[in-house]
Amino acid sequence: MATTTTPSVGAGADDRVLATAQQIVNSLNTPKDVREDMLLIFSSFDNRLSNITDLIKDESNPQSRLDVAEKVIFRWDSSRHSAPSWDEAPNEAAEYLTAVDEILDLLDDLSIRSNNEIIDRAENAVQVAMSRLEEEFRHLLIRNTVPLDADMLYGSIRRVSLSFVSNEGELDEEFESFGEIDNESTCFHERGGSLGDDVHVDLVNSEAVEDLKVIAERMIRSGYEKECVQVYSNVRRDALDECLVILGVEKLSIEEVQKIDWKSLDEKMRKWIQAIKIGIRVLLAGEKRLCDYIFNGSDSAKEICFNETAKGFVMQLLNFGEAVSIARKSSEKLFRILDMYDALADVSPDLQSMVTDELVCGDAKGVLAGLADAAKVTFAEFENAVRSETSKKPMLNGEIHPLTRYVMNYVKLVVDYSDTLNSLLDNDEDESNDLQNEDKESTTPIARRLLALLSTLESNLEEKSRLYEDGAMQYIFLMNNILYIVQKVKDSDLIKLVGDQWVRKRRGQIRQYATAYLRAAWTKALFCLKDEGIGGSSSNASKVALKDRFKNFNACFEEVYRIQTGWKVPDPQLSEELRISISEKVIPAYRAFLGRFGSQLESGRHAGKYIKYTAEDLENYLLDLFEGTPLVLHHMRRKSS
Repeated sequence: MATTTTPSVGAGADDRVLATAQQIVNSLNTPKDVREDMLLIFSSFDNRLSNITDLIKDESNPQSRLDVAEKVIFRWDSSRHSAPSWDEAPNEAAEYLTAVDEILDLLDDLSIRSNNEIIDRAENAVQVAMSRLEEEFRHLLIRNTVPLDADMLYGSIRRVSLSFVSNEGELDEEFESFGEIDNESTCFHERGGSLGDDVHVDLVNSEAVEDLKVIAERMIRSGYEKECVQVYSNVRRDALDECLVILGVEKLSIEEVQKIDWKSLDEKMRKWIQAIKIGIRVLLAGEKRLCDYIFNGSDSAKEICFNETAKGFVMQLLNFGEAVSIARKSSEKLFRILDMYDALADVSPDLQSMVTDELVCGDAKGVLAGLADAAKVTFAEFENAVRSETSKKPMLNGEIHPLTRYVMNYVKLVVDYSDTLNSLLDNDEDESNDLQNEDKESTTPIARRLLALLSTLESNLEEKSRLYEDGAMQYIFLMNNILYIVQKVKDSDLIKLVGDQWVRKRRGQIRQYATAYLRAAWTKALFCLKDEGIGGSSSNASKVALKDRFKNFNACFEEVYRIQTGWKVPDPQLSEELRISISEKVIPAYRAFLGRFGSQLESGRHAGKYIKYTAEDLENYLLDLFEGTPLVLHHMRRKSS
């Protein structure tokens, strides 16, 4: 706002020039005789200041000073509906403030205390002026509020996206969020990013801030601090409410939040995370700077005004956080809850330093604690769900179980929250006995919990392997799943928590399962290739016995081929190693048996009925194993021919 005037036309122009000249001189805080000299000098510059000598003579006359100031104040009051807006008429605004200052100076002058008439007139003028200033203060705030540019602020948030599988499927209701996953397709869990320290917005047009400040100073000086603060907090509270709408934060009761479906709730939680960062770090920080500047002359006004302005805004955010913290727990909510906890924990120091309202600060701490408890309970329920998941439907082809895929993708994401979870779980002592059975060097709480969780998953998979009647398929299932677990551990930061020794132990288990598979799947076929029970040496062995041996071997091999071409080993290296192991066991034994006894049958009739395959044929057929596509016997015959 301008502090000097330019020549004006119309009624009252001379009064305005005189008032402004006096304001300039008075603001210099010079002795009275010097001020008089300066006013006389002004009179030589402009003929409208010719009456300034009267002003000098009457300066010590309270009634004359009041007459001049009253004229300005009541003229504005009588024409307020037709007068230009405050920020459009800076000269008139400066004149009005000068008149207010003059009356306030009069009231401060103890020499007029004996004149009740002057005091009554001055106080009445102040009351009229404050009504006008209160209205102008409100209008200035409303007209100059800057709409929030959410897109700009969202662009300032550095995001971190992490993949996480979560599809619906056919497992038991206790773990309904597990799903049938046929591939590694993923959806994205977008973590709340960080907000740059240099991000700020103008909440009110900067041109109007100085006008608001000078009005506030007069209202506070006049004893109208409460009214000024109330106007400011009401207008700015509405502006902040509008900001929440723009940021996508709705006013919802706890009951309404609890009824929202997960997909919609997930989106609302994501918007809340952005809003809490922008709201505290940008909007409230800007609001605090604005309050501190406008109400610079009164510490109490600054504090009360900011608290009243911020309270509704903060409480609406906290109410949603509280509703989430007490809502029904389910495993897929963990990461959003942790994001909410991290976001609130991150801005809490800023919030506590700005807001001094004990109720708001106490609620913020309570919601933070509630989110912490919700995260711990949700993680514990996830652990229990893994332990108690008892689906009885075996996976076709011995493939990786959805439970394994879900848990490992889930656990990989848990690792990214290790710091947060370590702080939350640090004082928890209700760890299961499983924690003592793994790597004792893993000292962090989350490492111990994840080791126990992986152990629980392995035990669950052992139980599920028994759903297969075929013993060989049990081991294929276990190899597939344990290898998947090992690969997920090695390809992520999980390896830092569980350690290389854990991985080596599981590699050893896979080798043991492979040996057990060979024994379960091929012992019967290999028994047909033994010398015992065929009635003598290669030259005089019983042809009947040899025919039975070749016939039984063919039947065993064809049965294994028919079944195991339908089994699936997704990992190409594991499937290749298994085929090599089978070849090393079966092909040399068949080649040796065929070399020793084949000649006795080859010369006879229907030799092809018993010696159907060469060793090379069998080796080619083994390449079809574990492809997940069952092949029938006539395919083998065609391939052999």
